[in-house]
Amino acid sequence: MSLSEIMEDIRKVLDEKDLLREEALKITREIVRLSGDSIKALHRGEIKLAQGRIEKAKEKIKGLNEKLQAHPDLYFTGYVQNAHQEFVEAVLFYSYITDSEFPSPKELGVPEANYLLGIGDFIGELRRHFLLLLIDGRIEEAQEVYETMNRIYEELMTLEYPKGLVNIRQKQDQARYIVERTLEDLTRAKLTKSLEEKLNNALKV
Repeated sequence: MSLSEIMEDIRKVLDEKDLLREEALKITREIVRLSGDSIKALHRGEIKLAQGRIEKAKEKIKGLNEKLQAHPDLYFTGYVQNAHQEFVEAVLFYSYITDSEFPSPKELGVPEANYLLGIGDFIGELRRHFLLLLIDGRIEEAQEVYETMNRIYEELMTLEYPKGLVNIRQKQDQARYIVERTLEDLTRAKLTKSLEEKLNNALKV
């Protein structure tokens, strides 16, 4: 073959990959949007709406996997990983809110490493749920959320892998900070409630 013929073949391959990449980017943006919508719906108590968004996102995940099956160089990229993380975060939060079993990476159709990163983000979403409970004065329920966060954090901290395999260290650091802040908020809320109860009892005397 001449060099020009070789380059023409390369151009065809890259043109195909470029088109596929644009399609994948569009799908991942849709997955991120649907996942975010489901989380917002869960915080509003709109369970059915959240479930619908998650089901649509799962279909997108399946389609993305099929589309990129023969193109691992496109599949193992940052934008696909980010979409997987957002999806995992939404599914885990939905499972928690509905008191359902947590699905495995295989059931969701995402790589194990991306699932782990999604767990790290899930802790952050639990904190938001915790704060909303505190605002409503539901301290006992908020404490249950904190205890769940702490258990997940402890599990996350048992993982020690190189960054090239999974960049879990950053998620561990973020989780540590979130859990510590949550404990501080819970402690203050309990102390405030205790003081209020003592004051009310004193006023009744």
